[in-house]
Amino acid sequence: MEEFLDKLPQMDLMRSEKMTLVQLIIPVESAHRSITYLGELGLLQFRDLNADKSPFQRTFANQVKRCGEMSRKLRFFKDQIDKAGLRCSPRHEIEPDIELGDLERQLADHEHEVLEMNSNSEKLRQTYNELLEFKIVLQKASGFLVSSNAHAIGEETELHESTYSNNGFIETASLLEQEMNPGPSSQSGLRFISGIINKDKLLRFERMLFRATRGNMLFNQTPSDEEIMDPSTSEMVEKIVFVVFFSGEQARTKILKICEAFGANCYPVPEDTTKQRQLTREVLSRLSDLEATLDAGTRHRNSALNSVGYSLTNWMTTVRREKAVYDTLNMLNFDVTKKCLVGEGWCPTFAKTQIHEVLQRATFDSNSQVGVIFHVMQAVESPPTYFRTNKLTNAFQEIIDAYGVARYQEANPAVYSVVTYPFLFAVMFGDWGHGLCLLLGALYLLARERKLSTQKLGSFMEMLFGGRYVILLMSLFSIYCGLIYNEFFSVPFHIFGGSAYKCRDTTCSDAYTVGLVKYRDPYPFGVDPSWYGSRSELPYLNSLKMKMSILLGIAQMNLGLILSFFNARFFGSSLDIRYQFIPQMIFLNSLFGYLSLLIIIKWCTGSQADLYHVMIYMFLSPTEELGENELFWGQRPLQILLLLSAFIAVPWMLFPKPFALRKIHMERFQGRTYGVLGSSEVDLDVEPDSARGGHHEEEFNFSEIFVHQLIHSIEFVLGSVSNTASYLRLWALSLAHSELSTVFYEKVLLLAWGYDNILIRLIGVAVFAFATAFILLMMETLSAFLHALRLHWVEFMGKFFHGDGYKFKPFSFALISDDDE
Repeated sequence: MEEFLDKLPQMDLMRSEKMTLVQLIIPVESAHRSITYLGELGLLQFRDLNADKSPFQRTFANQVKRCGEMSRKLRFFKDQIDKAGLRCSPRHEIEPDIELGDLERQLADHEHEVLEMNSNSEKLRQTYNELLEFKIVLQKASGFLVSSNAHAIGEETELHESTYSNNGFIETASLLEQEMNPGPSSQSGLRFISGIINKDKLLRFERMLFRATRGNMLFNQTPSDEEIMDPSTSEMVEKIVFVVFFSGEQARTKILKICEAFGANCYPVPEDTTKQRQLTREVLSRLSDLEATLDAGTRHRNSALNSVGYSLTNWMTTVRREKAVYDTLNMLNFDVTKKCLVGEGWCPTFAKTQIHEVLQRATFDSNSQVGVIFHVMQAVESPPTYFRTNKLTNAFQEIIDAYGVARYQEANPAVYSVVTYPFLFAVMFGDWGHGLCLLLGALYLLARERKLSTQKLGSFMEMLFGGRYVILLMSLFSIYCGLIYNEFFSVPFHIFGGSAYKCRDTTCSDAYTVGLVKYRDPYPFGVDPSWYGSRSELPYLNSLKMKMSILLGIAQMNLGLILSFFNARFFGSSLDIRYQFIPQMIFLNSLFGYLSLLIIIKWCTGSQADLYHVMIYMFLSPTEELGENELFWGQRPLQILLLLSAFIAVPWMLFPKPFALRKIHMERFQGRTYGVLGSSEVDLDVEPDSARGGHHEEEFNFSEIFVHQLIHSIEFVLGSVSNTASYLRLWALSLAHSELSTVFYEKVLLLAWGYDNILIRLIGVAVFAFATAFILLMMETLSAFLHALRLHWVEFMGKFFHGDGYKFKPFSFALISDDDE
């Protein structure tokens, strides 16, 4: 047996890549180029040898700070380009590499130029806005002012309050009477202030004026016909022109202070019509000049931003790469001589040759007299986990990593999930009509794969696009299971030939509940369509899907236990095989494996035995005769043997392993007492370069290990029952999906189609399409997806998967995102 197991392959594709801890000793003159080339290769994960230092105490802190400042300037340019509405496509020709210092000077010059233009433009825009507001006030306020010959009183807001005639506040004449009196306003003491204010502040502004002047004022307003641009936000703002009539210097002071507080701009408007026209002409002339100046400034600014925009993408990439290089250099140690840097990191074993070649090329390109020293170190800590994936397997690997990253060289569940995950989904979602709809969606994503991969998608669309191959496999398996269930939007079809049943006589030609007899071989593939609509449809499909769920669940849990055996064998843990794997296999299969055997025998023989009765009385009365529930000869003694095996397996799981570990520890401890003091030995059962080293200094606590084993044993025993029951969700969701499809088909589509009215038929088709798309294709898909996820994370992976590793994150320019600036 041992020879057979030794000849089995080591499951290289099923485990993470073998990792090697390496050390680099890099001369200072070639350090930057070496790290740059390693970033382009992307196969080396550096360890931080300066973790005890703050970012400001590291060697290349100034360079990192400079790169951060350049990133800020580049983001500033990008914001300015977006704000100006420019579209600057990057140049396609290859630009020469630019030194960091030259780029820094260029960015400083460009930033100074753009800031100066922004400042000038803002000042000009402020002046332009003031002149524009002045022009609007001149045009609108003149309607409120009274000339010596006529009164042109526009829209006004009269505040009818009792405070007009309160004690102590009665003027010699009311403001309206003063306004209506002919003659210049200076003779009656009536004065006015005109200006303009934002529309959203008008109501509060008017209320404040009324309270400050105790109602002794007249407020007129009219909307401006033009919107004015806010220089700070570049948004168009709607404003209102106002004219406040009042009397007295004290009221004037209050009104001006309120205008200043509310941001209202006041402008002097002469009462003389001739002066108004002359002033309006001057303002229009200055506005025309300022418009020309602003247009010229905008063109010059856009030209400057365009020149930056052509190289902006390349510059951002360069700065991101340089910052990443200096961040990595900060993880290296300076040697005492200050002439070289020492770094350590993990790399896949297969990549050692490529890394060595890259370092040689960096030495040659930097004209260094001393080459980079690259050698393998002895690993003590656990290496990172690295799986090489492709477009198909990457999504499944991400699903597994969401639960936990596999321990180094642990069996990878993602390899099996490529098949088992979409298959269990399809068992719950089986309908080849719905499967075809999913397939069309997956094919659409695959057809636009190249275009969508370069676009910035929303969170939901990005999730769909990332799982496009998962959706493809789920749709294919759904079509397969739908053909087995013989359901196309809940409608059965005679795809693989005629039914095996026919009517007993002519009276049952229109009946589906009685009179059917089997007259030929069974339907060749899947469920016979004659079961649908019959009296026994639901009991038959319930029995079929429930038993199938148990068979699939026991098979997958056994697969998980077998993988735990290969894990234990790979890591050389014979205790886990003898005292964990074997009793777990015995316990699970003595009870639920036996149930699966009974299901298969019942299907093959057509027996009417009650499996519930068999399993219950296997525990309650194991020696009692089975009678009509006996499925095969020797069933009763076999049940007694399996029951005893299950009871023996529980203490087998619980007691031997903690005592065996205690015995091994005592033997090691006695051996070490005769050793040399201060020796740094590793565990005896771990090879010197094993990743499981580094735990030899942990103190052995027997009670803790025993309690852990007790918890693990109880969890497995109870979990065997609960996990088997958990797989019944395959039956429940499959039945729910089928019944929902039937309800929508019969109670919506067929019901609407029974009317001769075309409108009712169209409404029925629309409701059926809506229900199919949003309930069956979206909600049911998500539900089946999540249930399949739980079956893998808990029931399957819980049998062998530790998930306490950490990902391999190499230094790679390809992995640097825009958010890492």
